[in-house]
Amino acid sequence: MSGQEHAPLHVAVCGTRFGQVYLSALSRCPERYRVVGVVARGSARSVALAEEYSVPLYHSIEQLPEDVDAACVAVSSSVGGGPGVELARELMERGIHVLQEHPLHPKELADCLRTARSTGTHYLLNTFYPHLAPVRRFVAAARRLVELRTPVFVDAMCAVQVSFDLLDILGEVFDGVRPWSLTAPSAAESRPLTSVDATVAGVPLSLRVENRMEPGNDSTSLFLHRITVGTDAGNLTLINTHGPVIWSPVLRTVPDSLGRFLTGPRGAGPGTGTHLGAGPEVLGPAEGPTWKAVLEEVWPDGVLRALDELRVRIDAGGDPLHGAQRHLTVAHAWQELTEALGYPEAVGPRPGPPVTAVDLLPDPGV
Repeated sequence: MSGQEHAPLHVAVCGTRFGQVYLSALSRCPERYRVVGVVARGSARSVALAEEYSVPLYHSIEQLPEDVDAACVAVSSSVGGGPGVELARELMERGIHVLQEHPLHPKELADCLRTARSTGTHYLLNTFYPHLAPVRRFVAAARRLVELRTPVFVDAMCAVQVSFDLLDILGEVFDGVRPWSLTAPSAAESRPLTSVDATVAGVPLSLRVENRMEPGNDSTSLFLHRITVGTDAGNLTLINTHGPVIWSPVLRTVPDSLGRFLTGPRGAGPGTGTHLGAGPEVLGPAEGPTWKAVLEEVWPDGVLRALDELRVRIDAGGDPLHGAQRHLTVAHAWQELTEALGYPEAVGPRPGPPVTAVDLLPDPGV
């Protein structure tokens, strides 16, 4: 590779709400990426972030300098009431490669991919959470599990605003989401979780969605993701988006000729030894990271992995539509899911002090 190929990409960041995660990530790898500007409307936050990272603040794509190689579009698309897709297409028409935050309507995603092909640029939809280390650990283990055993079910929970990437996580586990189908939830009284019966990659999926959020604030959900892939050998669970990952093997009792599987009073019997197998095991760290570590380390690391994927595509050249099929099928499945769920219910803020494990179990000896 030439020295030019090793030169840092000049990157602009569009949007500063979630875009601040991109700015944090880019600032950690100046040898690979160099922030050359922020594109935003000029809010106090945008002004402050541009000053903090010592980069110009631009109010339109037209103002960007000619040496911009790529842009991170962290602005909502039409499904969130924002102009993200228009910004992405305008960037590509200027010859700038684009990494765009999800979710996107499938038609918009197809339009962006066609724009990339016609302009000779590369476009990558960033579903974000599949790039995080705990999720990657779960996906790697789940892929191996379904190679070893036939999956029996998937049980999952998510907040509605991260339902797109939940489907993408499952798409990574099963090499796609098809065959896909769902049964629309019945019209019933308002409940915190809406249950949906579906099939993903031909595997029965029980999905519960928190289809509600505080207006103007999508960061107040009760949880993000929880996923279990079940097989006859046991269940693999991503307890939380940020871990831990738990393997729970099925209990297999091995009785003797009389049907006994418990140890007798003399300490002998078929229940002794190790033939019953191990109990639940943690894959990776036993505890999830603190929220401080998530914001300062886990999320920026995920952004860098997504950017590295875009850079690999840029360096390799080729058809920008190559490898986009899974995201297109995920987008169609997500559209069907959100239409079945209906518009999220508005909920008010839930104030109060945080609760810790010590608050729940002050006596560790219990």
